[in-house]
Amino acid sequence: MLLADISLGDLLWTTIAIFFAVIYFMILFSVLGDLFRDHDTSGWAKFFWVLFFIIAPFLGVLIYLIVRGGGMAERSMAAQAAAQKQFNQYVQDVAGSSGNPAEQIAQAKQLLDAGTISQQEFDAIKAKALA
Repeated sequence: MLLADISLGDLLWTTIAIFFAVIYFMILFSVLGDLFRDHDTSGWAKFFWVLFFIIAPFLGVLIYLIVRGGGMAERSMAAQAAAQKQFNQYVQDVAGSSGNPAEQIAQAKQLLDAGTISQQEFDAIKAKALA
């Protein structure tokens, strides 16, 4: 009975309304992420922006995009560059010099000269590095 009361037009308008609500929330979360990613903005300014988003949701997001939209891309690119740099540093720290056989043999030679490892251990490291 309830299904008979819903027309195709009502279903279409409901779908459109849900679509735009999802789009609005995606933009809102993007704006909030940008707002809290920005280290140049003071805490009070962030508070007033969030308060503006609560009082006038659509107008607040629209004004934020107009006023600070140009910097959003720059801050996003800077955050991605920092994350990439951190990842590259992590990979280099984990990998160390294990990828270069010449460095492994040179380090093993230094250990051999210092008396830390024996000749047999040096030969084993050298064979493993060259394999």
